[in-house]
Amino acid sequence: MRHEFTTVSSRDVHIGRVVGLRVDEVVMPDGATASREVVEHLGAVAVAAVDDDGLVTLIHQYRHPLGKRLWELPAGLLDSPAEQPVEAARRELVEEVGLAAREWVTLVDVAASPGFTDEVVRVFLARGLSDVERELMGEEEADLEMRKVPLDDAVAMALAGEIVNGAAVAGVLAAQAVLSGRAQGRPADAPFTDRPTKFASRTS
Repeated sequence: MRHEFTTVSSRDVHIGRVVGLRVDEVVMPDGATASREVVEHLGAVAVAAVDDDGLVTLIHQYRHPLGKRLWELPAGLLDSPAEQPVEAARRELVEEVGLAAREWVTLVDVAASPGFTDEVVRVFLARGLSDVERELMGEEEADLEMRKVPLDDAVAMALAGEIVNGAAVAGVLAAQAVLSGRAQGRPADAPFTDRPTKFASRTS
């Protein structure tokens, strides 16, 4: 029989605006307990927006934990437990790069770092793009650099270590596989089984 990793106690260390940190005591296979630190997250979406010429939109954004700007896909947090991921993706695509899309496909769900956080990012493929007015939502959005590159070049950037954001790496690779016909995406409203809920339930 497979061991059930039961949580016997849990305590909050920090509850912030975007994440929470808790420590769980979990029963191990030998019967002893071990502490597991868990960063709770709202969950997020990212968008591989590929136009009719095969260009994918990337953004260059400062990420403080790494202390530098990273090449990423347009992305953002799920605002509430009731928000549908594809609607969040539509919003972020407009806010970050001023694009709307007619066609949406679910590509992949990416567990950011499951050794310590429940964050999972759903990555969408967006097609049928059109320009829309972009409303700057804050200093971070105002600082974004946007670039459209051939999807194959974005894949090469990921393989060369020039794109290291997990959702972006997975997104460009999955988009290439789907658009080349080697794989098939899921419906835009496919069940998001691993969507994190713990932190959102604290703030709802």
